[in-house]
Amino acid sequence: MDLVNHLPDRLLFAVPKKGRLYEKCTDMLKGADIQFRRSNRLDIALCLNLPIALIFLPAADIPTFVGEGRCDLGITGYDQVLESGVDVDMGMDLLFGKCKLQIQVPQNSSYKSGEDLIGKTIVSSFINLTRRYFEKLEGVPEGGELKTRIKYVGGSVEASVALGVGDAIVDLVESGETMKAAGLHAIETILDTSAHLIYSKNPSDKNLLETIKSRFEGVLAAQKYVLCNYNAPRDKLPLLLKETPGRRAATVSPLEDEGWVAVSSMVERKDIATKMDNLKALGASDILTFDITNCRV
Repeated sequence: MDLVNHLPDRLLFAVPKKGRLYEKCTDMLKGADIQFRRSNRLDIALCLNLPIALIFLPAADIPTFVGEGRCDLGITGYDQVLESGVDVDMGMDLLFGKCKLQIQVPQNSSYKSGEDLIGKTIVSSFINLTRRYFEKLEGVPEGGELKTRIKYVGGSVEASVALGVGDAIVDLVESGETMKAAGLHAIETILDTSAHLIYSKNPSDKNLLETIKSRFEGVLAAQKYVLCNYNAPRDKLPLLLKETPGRRAATVSPLEDEGWVAVSSMVERKDIATKMDNLKALGASDILTFDITNCRV
């Protein structure tokens, strides 16, 4: 059944059905107030508060569905978009699912770089990205004949070398523990990747798409920033605002005490402890921080 025709009044949003991106994706949807209930037996869930249908697909298939206009937008890895070679708007980096596409070889091997593997057998589920890498390395035009042999394996790629299927692998690595356990180590990084919100070139509802983008931007900002409030001597304000300039500008309000003001500013979460120390040293008092559960930026 063609969902584009079956659900004509809903924006079709493709999300990973399982795997390393699934849980974080559901957290993002919840943060953006995209409400849904997913049945264990169904890969389609209708949004309860917006005209959206969530389509649960393998992450590797999502770029194709979005690129062909079967879905309006989706969440998948940057690696999957490049591997598929489809034409989509890259949208925004969602800053989770970060990992590296690496060449891994046995720890006791003599291979030190990609050049050492020219003419060898490489095993990967990312055969297009692997081929492009070795085309550049060998100086072969796109689609030309390679000395290096590239084999496709869909899963358990790390076992390929131990089983004698290939001399090296190209696979996604997050912590590296799985590769280490398989007796492998990295000699090259082909690509740094993370989850992205991608869009069709011709979405069915551009206004709703903009709303979703705005909500996701708000979720990301809420994760990145905290709200810092403090009281400050008015004459120290220029120095204090250098510490807490805010995203666009800090909010400054007069207090009953004529020589003092109240300041409210968004500060990056990673810097907040140092900022609070600096504010106190510069004369600020009553310094408080608050988590931001959601926002629009």
